[in-house]
Amino acid sequence: MGCIAREQDDILAKSLTVRGFIQTEFVDQQQDTFLKEAAQWIADGKLKWREDIVDGLEQAPEAFIGLLEGRNFGKLIVRLNPR
Repeated sequence: MGCIAREQDDILAKSLTVRGFIQTEFVDQQQDTFLKEAAQWIADGKLKWREDIVDGLEQAPEAFIGLLEGRNFGKLIVRLNPR
C-alpha cells in the first residue's frame, strides 16, 4: 500500500477534515502583521533570501531553461540594465 493510500485510510478512519489553502487566502487578515514582522526580521538579519541574477535580455532564454531544469536558486532575475 502506498503512502498516499495509508494517509487516506487514516483520514477516513479518524474522520479527519482535510482542507487546502491558497497562499493569498488570508492576506486581508494577516498582511499588516506579516509586513511589520518581516521588516523586523530583515533588520535583525533573521530573514535572508537568495537571488539568481543574469545580466541582459539575451541571457533570458537560457536562464528560463535553467529555471525549468532546477539550475537556479532563489528568485531568478533577468537584469536589463547591468551595472
